[in-house]
Amino acid sequence: MTAIIKRTTLKVRDMEKSLVFYEQILGMRKYYDDKITLSGNLLPGGNAGDLTRLVIMEAKDPEIGKIGLLQWLNPSSPPPAVNYNFEYGQPVFVAEVSDAEKIYEIAKLHDIEIRAPLSEATYPAANGGEVKVRSVGLFDPDGHFFECNQRLEG
Repeated sequence: MTAIIKRTTLKVRDMEKSLVFYEQILGMRKYYDDKITLSGNLLPGGNAGDLTRLVIMEAKDPEIGKIGLLQWLNPSSPPPAVNYNFEYGQPVFVAEVSDAEKIYEIAKLHDIEIRAPLSEATYPAANGGEVKVRSVGLFDPDGHFFECNQRLEG
């Protein structure tokens, strides 16, 4: 049996700041937005009766690549400081983008934490040969790292 990963859900501190990143910078759109009262049985955090807001963002493909943003509304507690490092348990999201330079410029306008400014690199391709990309490395407002790659010709 093979699983298909359709969505990753991230715990966020401030939904509105997160939405700026996912909508304005990555160009995703809202697929779902609602409040959910937790049962306390499934998630490894929170308790029965906790009120959350779940927003599911959709990328280009309507079946895969969705990102859920989950914010605790009640009870809420002060979140820890944002960690802009790559530690165990933290993912690296790789996004194929059409214009890395535009993403870089928009990220600067919104004071997004930029780990790596625009650069170009060549990597070995999975099927042999090479892949050339223009990239920018960004952290979302909660410290989740995104490597945004634009494929270049030849």
